[in-house]
Amino acid sequence: MNVKACVVLCALLSGCDQPAPAPQSFAGLGEQASGFSQVTRDHPLVFPRDHGAHEGFRIEWWYVTANLEDAQGRDWGAQWTLFRSALRPGAETADWNSPNLWMGHAALTGPGGHRAGETLARGGIGQAGVEVQPFRAWINDWSLQGGEGIAGLHMKAAGQGFGYDLNLRSDRPLVLHGSQGYSEKSGKGQASYYYSQPFYRVSGEVERDGLCIAVTGQAWLDREWSSQPLAAGQTGWDWFSLHLDSGAKLMLFQVREAKGLPYRAGTWVSAQGEVVALRSDQIQLQALAWTRQENGKEVPTRWRVRVLAYGVDVQVDAVEPRAWMNTRFPYWEGPVRLQGSAGGRGYLEMTGY
Repeated sequence: MNVKACVVLCALLSGCDQPAPAPQSFAGLGEQASGFSQVTRDHPLVFPRDHGAHEGFRIEWWYVTANLEDAQGRDWGAQWTLFRSALRPGAETADWNSPNLWMGHAALTGPGGHRAGETLARGGIGQAGVEVQPFRAWINDWSLQGGEGIAGLHMKAAGQGFGYDLNLRSDRPLVLHGSQGYSEKSGKGQASYYYSQPFYRVSGEVERDGLCIAVTGQAWLDREWSSQPLAAGQTGWDWFSLHLDSGAKLMLFQVREAKGLPYRAGTWVSAQGEVVALRSDQIQLQALAWTRQENGKEVPTRWRVRVLAYGVDVQVDAVEPRAWMNTRFPYWEGPVRLQGSAGGRGYLEMTGY
């Protein structure tokens, strides 16, 4: 998952001078989405088609997180995200009448702290978009480019005082979350289509204040699209993508409720590629320590994560506890390290705090 810009983004870029209505849930994602396509069960995902944009759906995103290491053994993390948000249902047009708005987020976390950038664009005029064959997702001069699919990607972005130029490669199958890509986000029918490629090997360079540093590591790509992924009253979420030292992968999330228990789900991926959907009662998430961010918010940056059916009982610690994304939709996003029953690395995202 990732922070999804809808209601306020539409107001910002559509020229609307009326204030956006107060959202009932995070970023307005629990509001009604009449007229847009809905996520349904037993809808097969088809590739490479589903690497591209989905007209008719209100929101979607292309999202990569990379856990990296330099020659000195220091941890780095890189994030690249492209969001599409539709003002109204309808097909893309090659002019200013396009219904699509685009937003990009990029971040680099490592020695010296956390740097982030944001860029916005309108659809239909070449500033941003996604092409399937060969694969290309871009916004202004930030890009994620592949070939006939996404087995190999070249990822680049830059902001004030930071940048990265990375190559991603994987020969492993895609992972479909939930029920063959149908991923529920509440007990009330809200859902998204959701798949990942969590097996990328990475090489390339990161740049901090003009200094280029060679890095290697691993990366995780998430693809998700929906029209109403949250229910009214769901206030935000905590999302984990974890690379265990054994080679296994673990995706977990909880969507927090204003009243009541959070909705939890996840996916276990064995080192051999076996994929198992996890139920809420199999997942235990406990916040252990909180860090005050630049906006004064307290955010949990140390967690205990347990999935006892697979022998997982780990402490998850932020590499940089102040990895705050001070964007139009503020949230926390950064690399983490694991210790306990398993070692490893990963990423954590927390919204709605």
